[in-house]
Amino acid sequence: MFSNLSEKLTSTIKNLSGRGRLTDDNIKETLREIRMALLEADVALPVVKKFIAKIQEVALGQKVLDSLRPGETLVKIVHDEMINIMGETLAEINLNTEPPAVILVAGLQGSGKTTTTAKLAKLLKENKKKSVMVTSTDIYRPAAIKQLETLAEQIDVHYFPSNTKQKPVDIAKAAIKEAKKKFIDIVIVDTAGRLHIDQEMMAEISAIHKAINPIETLFVIDSMTGQDAVNTAKAFNDTLPLTGVILTKTDGDARGGAALSVRMITGKPIKFIGVGEKIDAFEVFHPDRIVSRILGMGDILTLVEETQTKIDQKKAEKVAKKIMKGKGFDLEDFRDQLQQLKSMGGIGNLLGKLPGMGALPKAAKGMVDDKMFTKMEAMINSMTGKERRFPAIIKGSRKRRIAEGSGNQIQDVNRLIKQFTQMQKMMKKLKGGKMLNMMKNMQGMQGFDGFPQ
Repeated sequence: MFSNLSEKLTSTIKNLSGRGRLTDDNIKETLREIRMALLEADVALPVVKKFIAKIQEVALGQKVLDSLRPGETLVKIVHDEMINIMGETLAEINLNTEPPAVILVAGLQGSGKTTTTAKLAKLLKENKKKSVMVTSTDIYRPAAIKQLETLAEQIDVHYFPSNTKQKPVDIAKAAIKEAKKKFIDIVIVDTAGRLHIDQEMMAEISAIHKAINPIETLFVIDSMTGQDAVNTAKAFNDTLPLTGVILTKTDGDARGGAALSVRMITGKPIKFIGVGEKIDAFEVFHPDRIVSRILGMGDILTLVEETQTKIDQKKAEKVAKKIMKGKGFDLEDFRDQLQQLKSMGGIGNLLGKLPGMGALPKAAKGMVDDKMFTKMEAMINSMTGKERRFPAIIKGSRKRRIAEGSGNQIQDVNRLIKQFTQMQKMMKKLKGGKMLNMMKNMQGMQGFDGFPQ
């Protein structure tokens, strides 16, 4: 997410941070580079103008020019102004009403509304501990109705059925009535989308909104549509009293312009972002954390939260105890680690939240590929239980069978076993606290804080 923008801004900021002093000329040069990076990232022109003007105003003040580290001070100004544009504080979803709290989801066709409805239902059920009902008023696409029913079953939330012969307003009102009977906390109403904005579509959504009076009206934007996404949000905002925005497909948007533009253009906060295709690839939007990711400072807080919620703690403890007792790290343990990594959105998602990753060269980033881990898991799944526990027995005919069974080459199996053997050796060093002693010895060879002097 935001990889192009992040790469250009971190490069600009890195050059700036090394400057002993700032002058009018190098500040203007830096602002020119930042302006180009933002425009290339599809950030709306009015947003870019306001952003640059504000930074220039503060940067040319005595506070920066007289500071001991002017480069770092200017980086902080960029950071703070980005947060200001995207929203200074977390915009919580409003559920403060007599149940059921009704949430209306609107957007264009193809923006990911139906999947987003299910993702939001899952998040509210798990994070807010609420009972949730979903329903679809998209009478024009039977597939959308069926999709929501399937997703509701998958995430185990209530589903209110609908069909193409009903009127959208009737469906929404009936769902709320049913939710009241069953004492359900939240009703999420998925609406029909169109390929473009038209009067008929707007009139229908307005009628639904008027009939059900939702506490939240959330607009779903496909962030990959860039500048058009912001214009569409403005058109919807002129028709509906939007309370917030959900950005989808941010994992595929290397530019990130919509995230930086939408709040200022619509005046409405971004409340959630979709970060992948999976049903749990959905996050609350924290402006400060997103800005930290864009500027290559990482997002450790979100990483910690994901670790706590998505990692199987029992499995992790089991592997840790096994290693400490010296019982060996086998391929079944390795497969568990790969699956845990996948549950957190893959290695790319993980690295994107670590500080400094934005400054990595493209070649280094290209070496990190989740497909490689998928191949590894497929090969391990093609092994027998004995082979996973005792990889040393995997020879010629066994390698051939594993390769064919997983759709890979024998060279791939050889590579997996070699990589696993190296990891196994490393794990042996962890036995009985040996790694701790080794790290202490290393620290004694370095400076007081663990870094070479």
